[in-house]
Amino acid sequence: MPNSTKGSKSGAHATLRKHALAISRRLCSHAATLSFSSPVKYVYNPLDYAWKPYSIYVNRFLSPRCRVLFLGMNPGPFGMAQTGIPFGDVTMVREWIGIQSDIIPPKSVHPRRPVQGFFCTRGEVSGQRLWGLFQSRFTTVRTFFKSHFVENYCPLIFLEESGRNRTPDKLPRQERDRLVDLCNRALRDKVTAITPQWVIGIGAFAATRARDALSDTRVNIGQILHPSPASPAANRGWAETVTKQLGDMGVWE
Repeated sequence: MPNSTKGSKSGAHATLRKHALAISRRLCSHAATLSFSSPVKYVYNPLDYAWKPYSIYVNRFLSPRCRVLFLGMNPGPFGMAQTGIPFGDVTMVREWIGIQSDIIPPKSVHPRRPVQGFFCTRGEVSGQRLWGLFQSRFTTVRTFFKSHFVENYCPLIFLEESGRNRTPDKLPRQERDRLVDLCNRALRDKVTAITPQWVIGIGAFAATRARDALSDTRVNIGQILHPSPASPAANRGWAETVTKQLGDMGVWE
């Protein structure tokens, strides 16, 4: 006799993942229509050119039992910009998350910030710290993803003529407002689909945007220290600080 419980679980997983990917695909398409002024010179959209590894990530790991959604700001030049995975340091994605895939780099790239995909030899410290914490606490990637997931609020990376990364909060107000409108809508749709108990902003920007986008929902919003090496606080026991923050909120025991 067929296992109907197993079949229903499988169907729930497939439905959620299909819905989540449709939301991301829509955000990708809408974000691609936006234009940005100087000093932004190049805009990368990893949900477009690195869709294959991102879709593998969602299809393999997004669970209807997700209790905690970690939310980053936007892709990093040596993380998601290369692998399509949020905070996607190449080594962590390949060796712990277990994803490796071909990508098709965008036609227009900054010469100092090439998109080399899984051949990129530069590490992303933020991703190493974030996924490293999850690895040390949960040991196996499947255990982590049973009740957790990681996404980015904004799908785009912005580069100035010098190659410097420009974060979304530094965009001119009119450009930022158009982007925020799209990203808020996508975040609301995704939280409605996933129904997590918590959305944890990785840094102040993501937490602020989550509070704004989800103000009319019952989801709990929290904030942890961003793992960027540009933050002096993050360079002094980041994993211990964040573990305590999550414990104090009641997210982790």
